[in-house]
Amino acid sequence: MAPRPELGKPGERWQAARLLSAPHRLGFAAAALLLAGSALWWALAMLARLQGHVLPWNLTPATAHGLLMSLGFMPLFFAGFLFTAGPRWLACTPLPAAALLSPVLAQLCGWLLFLLAIHAGPDPVLGRVLGSFGLVAVAWGWSGLLWRFSGLLRASGETDRLHAQIVCGAGILGALLLWAAALALASGEAGRLPALSRASLWGFSGLTFITVLHRTLPFFGSAALPKAKAWPLRGWLLLFGLQSGWALLAPRSNGLLWLHAGIEAAAGLAVLALALQWARHQSLRPRLLTMLHLGLVWLGLALLLDGLSEGLSAGGMQSLGLAPLHAYTMGFLGSILLAMVGRVSSGHSGRSVVADDTLWRLFWLLQLAVLLRIAAALVAAARAAPLLSAAALLWGAVCLGWTLRYGRWWGLPRADGRPD
Repeated sequence: MAPRPELGKPGERWQAARLLSAPHRLGFAAAALLLAGSALWWALAMLARLQGHVLPWNLTPATAHGLLMSLGFMPLFFAGFLFTAGPRWLACTPLPAAALLSPVLAQLCGWLLFLLAIHAGPDPVLGRVLGSFGLVAVAWGWSGLLWRFSGLLRASGETDRLHAQIVCGAGILGALLLWAAALALASGEAGRLPALSRASLWGFSGLTFITVLHRTLPFFGSAALPKAKAWPLRGWLLLFGLQSGWALLAPRSNGLLWLHAGIEAAAGLAVLALALQWARHQSLRPRLLTMLHLGLVWLGLALLLDGLSEGLSAGGMQSLGLAPLHAYTMGFLGSILLAMVGRVSSGHSGRSVVADDTLWRLFWLLQLAVLLRIAAALVAAARAAPLLSAAALLWGAVCLGWTLRYGRWWGLPRADGRPD
């Protein structure tokens, strides 16, 4: 009896060399390794704080966490996707995975150096120098990948290159923010890092996600497209560009706060209305569609929460803290990431393009982690620590389980016997 495609051939062994057989294998494996490592690092840090242990920090924990979660694993996931789908979008010859190895390794080594630097002990100068060198390596690596992707753009004769051009532009912004972060850390201006992280979440990661979704959505359900097109691409560009600029410039006059709060609330309602249209006009029985739909719901909720939070702040009341940020990062970006990378990994490993039981359970564990993290931001500080630790542990479990599951696929031959 022939082996089921989902299971592959018996006796197959995982081999690291297979990561160089396709760009998505290399990029996704490196990204997942960094994702799982950073998630477990943060879970241990939260547990240590809950138990009263003081770790050495050369940056504030929130600053280090924000930088790693915003600019750490995301560029590597993007590289895995763009050098797989990009050549098809642009109708040009794909690059071999080996051509991406040096910049990918530079990013992994750079983040490892950064983590060692922020826990380097009582010498903050040493930590700052080592950390800035780590960020320079990361910025160099991502800039090298962008140069290779822009080469595909330059070589392409395709007339419709808009989505690839927007993604490249968002990537350039991410590179500039990485170089700015390295400079800020080297010059002792670490206070600038949170703004750089937040700007990257909208102008780099968020804009890349939305552009890719806008391009690939037909694969997930063409019946939803007529309604989805009520939001043209330029609308998404405007929204994510505004959010990125607001995070970077951080204007805080009351009048501007009220204005931005109103814009966010209106955008949040519009996104939720779009999600409702999808639910009414498209069957959400396929699990991948449900994951994408809930990711869009989280985006609408994050915008509404941020608008409410800024309105409260402008009115002299206590804001919602980090609740809107985590609704956006863990809820929107996290949900979409699980769905998109799961889909690409299934299709390019010769397996059924579905959210199977393993991915489905991990997805709902992620939803629970998001709710716990939002709850931690809304309760009194004395009650937040257990919720923070629980959310961090769940996030770490999801990332580790997801990495182990798909990491095995990336080192095996295609289950259907076809070449990559």
